[in-house]
This record gives sequence, structure tokens and C-alpha cells, in this order.
Amino acid sequence: MAKIPENGEDRRLRSMIEERGLEYDETTIEVLEGLEAVRRRPGMYIGSTGPTGLHHLINEVVDNAIDEALAGYCDLIEVIIHEDASVTVTDNGRGIPVGIHPKLQRPALEVVLTVLHAGAKFADEGYKVSGGLHGVGVSVVNALSEWLTARVHLNGGVHVQKFRRGIPVTDVERVGDTDRTGTRITFRPDEEVFETLDFRQETVVGRLRELAFLTRGVAIDFRDERTGRGNYFRFNGGLVSFVRYLNRNRGNIHPEPIYHEGERDGAEVELAIQWTDGYVESLHSFANTISTREGGTHESGFKSALTRVVNDYARRHGLLKDNQNNLSGEDIREGMTALLSVRVPDPQFEGQTKTRLGNSEVRGIVESVVAEGLSTFLEENPTHARALVDKGIKASRARDAARKARELTRRKNALDVTALPGKLTDCSVRDPAMAELFIVEGDSAGGSAKQARDRRFQAVLPLGGKILNVEKARLDRILNHNEIRAIITALGTGIGDDFDLERARYHKTIIMTDADVDGAHIRTLLLTFFYRYMRPLVEAGYVYIAQPPLYLIRHGKKEYYCYSDTERDRVFAELGDGRKGISMQRYKGLGEMNPDQLWETTMNPESRTLLQVTLEDTIEADEIFTVLMGSRVEPRREFIQENADDVRFLDTVV
Repeated sequence: MAKIPENGEDRRLRSMIEERGLEYDETTIEVLEGLEAVRRRPGMYIGSTGPTGLHHLINEVVDNAIDEALAGYCDLIEVIIHEDASVTVTDNGRGIPVGIHPKLQRPALEVVLTVLHAGAKFADEGYKVSGGLHGVGVSVVNALSEWLTARVHLNGGVHVQKFRRGIPVTDVERVGDTDRTGTRITFRPDEEVFETLDFRQETVVGRLRELAFLTRGVAIDFRDERTGRGNYFRFNGGLVSFVRYLNRNRGNIHPEPIYHEGERDGAEVELAIQWTDGYVESLHSFANTISTREGGTHESGFKSALTRVVNDYARRHGLLKDNQNNLSGEDIREGMTALLSVRVPDPQFEGQTKTRLGNSEVRGIVESVVAEGLSTFLEENPTHARALVDKGIKASRARDAARKARELTRRKNALDVTALPGKLTDCSVRDPAMAELFIVEGDSAGGSAKQARDRRFQAVLPLGGKILNVEKARLDRILNHNEIRAIITALGTGIGDDFDLERARYHKTIIMTDADVDGAHIRTLLLTFFYRYMRPLVEAGYVYIAQPPLYLIRHGKKEYYCYSDTERDRVFAELGDGRKGISMQRYKGLGEMNPDQLWETTMNPESRTLLQVTLEDTIEADEIFTVLMGSRVEPRREFIQENADDVRFLDTVV
């Protein structure tokens, strides 16, 4: 008998059942019990079964330890990635209770690890604030792990329980004595669930560093046994240290970050702000240490207070004349690096992955605390206050100058082809979900791509060369740059505050550049532009990088396309005849391929390889673009020296 989920989300399956003449009645309803629902649909709980979901497992266990730290019971957290892809997270908190749960008559440790929505964070006496709102974190980790072992130091004893795919395989056993307290969770993600078990060290370290900044004075010790590398974080300066860290490669307008904290109605607000001499705004917000990359009510309150307080100060002190308009929030935030952290007793996040805070009352609380702290700073530091206002006024003038250029890039109608840039060769399909735009380096490669493409759904926009480095330019210069204006107009989304993802004309924007140093530079310039001014395009998964072949190897009548040096060496080894009768061409540019070759290797959906650009860590991305594309040379040199061994290929003649 066919079964469908009781929530009815899969209507397509129901229709299929009915079309095939199968029964659909109360007997076909399947009730998923316990952790079975998690294993059946893991994406509902951790977002995906790819790398993002994999790393979410570590975050969930670490967040439980952080909750102990926020409650004042933990000051050391250890995280180890083992060689077999298992992970151990240890804290010196109180330890998960091991006694019998009064209602379920099972050990509390087992309940926490096997029952959704079970945990002290639902009881007022458990935690004042908590990051794990839904209480499913560690039980979901258990459900999605091949095996998990919990080891608890509590009440003078060491207690252990083991699980396999969420099911207890042992009882809670006391295995020794101890004078310590705390919890150790060791788990190995299930290969039956996840696409990969390859934890990315940079992703884990970035999150742990972030948590150490957010939980002032708590030490986090990380080790990766696969590489032998480790990190130790402890920041007594908290958010102030965090802002200094983010701005270490930037020039600052005022030497010390502005810091303020306050509490209203049980909610705690903490912020640190520092303006730089750059043009990029970097605002990172957190709710109960969870990164809220999509913002929310706390960010709205922060921005509102910032705009109001700075304009009020400028008016009172005559820095804005009567005939001048107020500065916009965007003007004031130019070059600003800000960390906003709120701790709320009952946070309302959108989804288990917690990317946006929805508590309506938090906006007013944050607005009040921010206004109080910022007003005090401006009044007590008139020199720095004037510098901030002057920077905002210059930004406002530049924005006014950019208005005309902005109008040139704004599409009135997504179907109005007369407004499209002349260099664009558009496709015939009008459904954005079916359409692809190839942004191609150079007219020569653009010509080959136009001949190679499938004109039904593939559009081509050739660039005349390297685009402007938006990291070092204001919006007026950006919008007056012909190549950037052509990109914005072709995409149809607008830019910055005017950006509207619904107006996107293509759901695949594919960067296709040469496989040399210049091509890599152009690709980085484009990614910087998309990240800084069209980030929702990246977050929606609409940006891709084409992977053209590096080599063409001919052996007799056979041809082999190789996309890396490793693949080239493998082909040579397989041919195994001392390279007799073998010729090899190193593709330095896309224009060297004829249209048939370009189609088959790089543009044909059936045979090409595309890399989707994803945004896992906004702080790490922000730092990378600052280092690579910012004004300071020394950090860029250090980055190149540190990462030289990881370069996939160099621009050399083979």
C-alpha cells in the first residue's frame, strides 16, 4: 500500500497515487514517530544534506555548550575533528542530567538525545537565554549520526550512553568516578544521509572564533587531527575585540570602537561600532549567539536609531544646514563595521536554521539602547562625531550624483528588450528559471560563446576587460562604469537598496573567464561586485563559475579534455606510451577554443561542470574580499604567501 506523509506536503505524490488507481484513504496516512521524521527529511531540520547541513551538526552541539556558558556554568569548550570524520565536543558545564525523567520514566540523558523538543531551555529555570530555540539540536545530531556516544561527568560519576542512528544501543552506565562536571558528545555523521563527510576547517574555525568573541571570557580550544592544526580562542574584549579583528586590514576614522550595552524587559543588547575610511558597510547581527544573516527586528531597530541619532546631532550642531536633506541610513552606514548582539528570553526565529529574528518587541528595545549609547559617544567625542557626519555628507553627495546613473540601470519592464545593453546577446526564453547569462571575458571569447550557445535559453554578455574594483569605489563611480552598468541592466534586479530579486531575468548567472591570472582577477572582481551589491543573488544560488578545460590532449583520433593538472597526469599515465603520438594544447584563453569545443566542454548542460557560489560564512567572506580587493597591500601579500600551496594551477606555459 502506498503511503504519503500526514502533513500533505507532497500533493504530487497523492495525484500520482490517484492517477494509478491506487487507494488514497485513512490507511495511506503514515505517522512518523520519534527521530524517524528527521532521518526521512533531514533538510527540514538542518537546511540541507550538503556541506552546510554537515557543519550545522557541529554548530548544534557547540551551541548547547555555549548555552551553559551564557548561563554562567561553563568557561571552556573543546572541539576535535578526528581522522575518521567523527567530532568530539566537550564542555565543563553542569552536565546533562542522567536521572530518571518523572514523566517519561527514562534517563534524562536519553530523553534529551532521542526526543524532539526536549530540554531545559523550555523551562524558565533552565536557561535565561538560549540559542537552541526549538530544542531539537542534539537529538537531530543523534538521528543523523551513524553513531553517537554521550559521556557526562556529574554527581561524582562518569556516565556513558551509546546510540546508533538515533537509537540507544546501551543503557546509561556509570563507568567511573570524577571530581569534574561537564558533557562530552562524540558523533560521526551518517554517510547514508550526507553527501560528504569532509568538514571544512576554515568554516568550523570561523564559527568558533565568532562564538568566542560573542561569549566574552570563554575559552574555545579547537584541534583538527586530520591536519594536526589547532586554534585557541579567548577574547576578554568581546565585541570590541571582534570589531578590531574585522577592521585590522582597514583604515579607521576613530581609533577605538564605540561600545555600549543595556538591558530592557529581560532582553540584553550589546553593540560595537567603528567607522573606516572605506565605502563598504559591514553589519553583522546575532541573537543568542546565533548569526542572523538575514537580519530581523534587532537590525531594524539598530538602523533606525543610528539614522535618527546622527541626523539629530548634525542638526543641533549645525553640520547639516536648513536647506540640506537629512542623511539617509545608507549614507551614514558607509564604511561602518558594526556588531550587534541581542540575548532574548524567548527568541522567535524563522526556521530551525535561525537566520532572521522576528520578535516585534526587540526592535524598540534595540532602538532605545543604541540611541542611548550612540548619543553619549557623539556628545563626548565632537571631533570624531564631526568626522562621521562629514563622511556621511560626502556619501550623500556621491549618492545624489549616482542617481542619474542609477536610473539608466533600472529596468522599467523585464520584457522591454529595448533597454538592454547593446553588447548583450539575449536568449529567446522569457522564463527566468530557464534562462542563463554567461558573463564572458573579452570580445574574442564572447564571439565564440555567442556561436556556441543554445540561443533558446543562453544569453551572452562579453566584458571589455577588467571591471572596476568596487571595494575601493563609491556608488557614483560604480554606476558610471560602463561594464558594471551593462551587468546591472542585463540582470534587471537593480543594485544596493534598489535590488529586487523578483526582477532577475536569469536564474543562472555564469562567470566564464580564461584559466589564467587575468581571468582569475576578473572573476574575483565580479564576485566582489556581486557580494557587495547583489548579495541576495548569491544567497539565492543564482551565481555560478564555469569550469573550462585547461588542456586538450590528442592521441591519434582520440581527444581528452583535462580540467586540472591531476587529470592531465592521469590521462598521460593511462596512455602509457612515453607521450609518443601525443600532442597537448594548454588553453590560455576561451577564444582559443572553437565554438563546438566551447559548447561541449563548458556550456552544454549535459556535459559541463559549474561551480555554484554559496555563502556559508558572511564574516569570512567579508574578510576575504577586504584582504584581496582592499587598499592595503601587506595583508594581501600575507594571504598569498599563506595560501600559495593551495593554488590549483599557475599561469605557466606547459
